[in-house]
Amino acid sequence: MLGRVAQSVAIPLERSVVSRQLRRRFTFEIPGVLLFTVLGFLVMGYHPGLEDDSIYLTAVKARLDPALYPYNARFFKLQMQATEFDRCMAGFVRLTRIPVAWAELFWQLVSLFLILWAAKKIANRLFRETSAPWAAVAMIAAMFTLPVAGTALYMVDQHLHPRTLATAAILLAIDAVLAKKHWQTALLLLAACFLHPLMAILGISFCVFLRLSTQTSWGEGAGTFQGSSLAIAPLGWVFERTAPGWRQALSTRTYYNLYRWTWYEWLGAIGPLLFFWIVWQASKKRGDSLLARLSLAALCYGVFHLLLAMILLGPASLIRLTPWQPMRFLHLLYFLFMLVAGGLLGKFVLKKSVLRWAVFLVVGNGCMWAGQRAEFAGSQHLELPGRHPANQWLQAFDWVKENTPVNAYFALDPHYMQASGEDFHGFRALAERSQLADAVKDAAVVTLVPELGPEWLRQVDAQQGWRGFSLADFQRLRREFGVDWVLVYTGQTAGLDCRWHNRTLAACHIP
Repeated sequence: MLGRVAQSVAIPLERSVVSRQLRRRFTFEIPGVLLFTVLGFLVMGYHPGLEDDSIYLTAVKARLDPALYPYNARFFKLQMQATEFDRCMAGFVRLTRIPVAWAELFWQLVSLFLILWAAKKIANRLFRETSAPWAAVAMIAAMFTLPVAGTALYMVDQHLHPRTLATAAILLAIDAVLAKKHWQTALLLLAACFLHPLMAILGISFCVFLRLSTQTSWGEGAGTFQGSSLAIAPLGWVFERTAPGWRQALSTRTYYNLYRWTWYEWLGAIGPLLFFWIVWQASKKRGDSLLARLSLAALCYGVFHLLLAMILLGPASLIRLTPWQPMRFLHLLYFLFMLVAGGLLGKFVLKKSVLRWAVFLVVGNGCMWAGQRAEFAGSQHLELPGRHPANQWLQAFDWVKENTPVNAYFALDPHYMQASGEDFHGFRALAERSQLADAVKDAAVVTLVPELGPEWLRQVDAQQGWRGFSLADFQRLRREFGVDWVLVYTGQTAGLDCRWHNRTLAACHIP
């Protein structure tokens, strides 16, 4: 009788204590994750309009103002057909009336926070020690801009990218799988599909392997895998003939070819697999069943997709699959790699030592910050809204946006993104004007949308030898394509009606 009374009192009391502990941890974790979000943001820098954002930001602006980009809009619109990102961002701007530049910054910070929040939730399940989950968060925050082997990806881009938001949804889905919340998992993966279908497919694949590793009945999981594997079945378009210019555009992306990767790129692909094999074996021996299962899932996911990539990227008949970059499976694997490595570092090395934590944070964040400053030496580390740009190219883009007609059609060096000091910023996204196709970013679009190949090749060929162009060459571009403005180097202005210039560039009207 007394035992039953004691039990009836003890159970609610125990639940109350656990509830208070959870509330206390939740209250502390939000400021902690926010702190690492800000630290990670300051280390990685912020560069709107950079690289892929030359497509995504352009698409958002085009949805908000249909008068923009009356020429060559297909070079960004066709790639956006697979994502709802631009619609969602445009809808957010209309709803909140926040300017696009501030909306992009807001969602960049939100996406970083969600990634670290998801990492903390996963690490809480994998490690019992207090220091380990925070070390996992600190590791990921410091390594936001770590290059992912030979894929030409960072873990997180220095601008808002749908891949970043999709990654946050996938990591939250992984936590939901560990918590056996199946509906929550499905909804999060569905959200990732709307944002970035390719990364979502890889996220679904990992969640399948993780579910398999956490089940006692492998037969049931095999049925799930068999059903989901239909999603990777090749379609007829794989064997269609490619359009002219497509192979030339493909040749500009050497990292697409897995069999031309350097030894250190292969090391970056195989190293995480070896790491997860070691962790899997060691965790089994220590009795850390959940860490062992996640490591096994990561190992199986990595081996499966590596073998799949080697098969798909081998035969010449499957060359159309090359631009989809099957090796991008490493992106998610790197997040898990940093999460587990950081957790183990916190558990066995950092522990509660203030000195060790200080050295870890200073060295890790300092090295990554220095790398980003060297990578974008011509630009401010934080290109925040309203801040006057120090970059000569961005100054030109700003003048074009403020002082030329909305329907102005520009030509500029087709390799301008690779010019010294340009730092891979996109003209369309920042100048908000139409331009002839370029040989750098538009080439990547052509690899995914082969129908653009002939027009891309015609426009790029017409701009070859740009640095030696005379007035007659610029007038030829006007007759052939209808271009009426050019952004030229300061030594090319003879005969042009130039309205603005700085030390590097001049914005001129073609007479």
